[in-house]
Amino acid sequence: MEKVKKYLKGFYKTDYGKIITIVVSILIILSLYFRFIGPIPLSISQVTTEKQTAFNVQAEGKVVAVPDTATISLGVQINKPTVEEAQKEANEKINNVTKELKKIGIGDNDIKTSDYRIYPNYDYQSGRKIDSYNINIRLEVKVKDFEKISEVIDKATALGANQIGDLEFIIDDEKLEELKMEAREKAIKKAKKKAEQIARAGGLRIGKLINIVDQENSPYQPRPTLFRASGSALQEDEVEQTQIQPGESEITVLVTLSYETL
Repeated sequence: MEKVKKYLKGFYKTDYGKIITIVVSILIILSLYFRFIGPIPLSISQVTTEKQTAFNVQAEGKVVAVPDTATISLGVQINKPTVEEAQKEANEKINNVTKELKKIGIGDNDIKTSDYRIYPNYDYQSGRKIDSYNINIRLEVKVKDFEKISEVIDKATALGANQIGDLEFIIDDEKLEELKMEAREKAIKKAKKKAEQIARAGGLRIGKLINIVDQENSPYQPRPTLFRASGSALQEDEVEQTQIQPGESEITVLVTLSYETL
């Protein structure tokens, strides 16, 4: 045993022995560090790349519907020497028209004042002196029973309404939103099928749907029927035909679907 101790003591004094001693010491220190402190943090630079290309397809969905509401613009225009006189006569006439419309079944919510204006008329030959006053009062009337359209116009003109605007056939807002949703669903279904067909034909692999954009490709427009400036309607048979057959309205929605490419 004494010989072994003397040998090791001499070995550690050599250069080789010193190196071995240093290495063993380092290993012991590292072992203790990892055991009680934790691993040495390493700084790693990471670059993330995102796939920017997307496969886009467009499709159109259409729904055709018959308008369910007619809107009529009724009004009175009065010219009097004073504002008070003009207001009095115009208010009397428009109130009489409103009362009569309610009597034939037009609801309060379907009659609203759309315009109320008073403006002076000038006599420029007398140095821009006010000669009289004009007052315009207009009502927007909604009629859901198309058979009452002629009656509404006749009653209004008989009671002094001398401003008859365009007759328009429209679709009620709530129903219109339902029709847009139906058109949108058709467009999305068509676009999905189109994407599958194009990808299959072109040998393209598409992944999940990542975005949808929709827009009204051709916004719904009411259908107007014109009246003469005097307030009288067009020929009776023409008006009657328009009332009974308001035509069809087309609601169109365009969608764009974006897919990941694989």
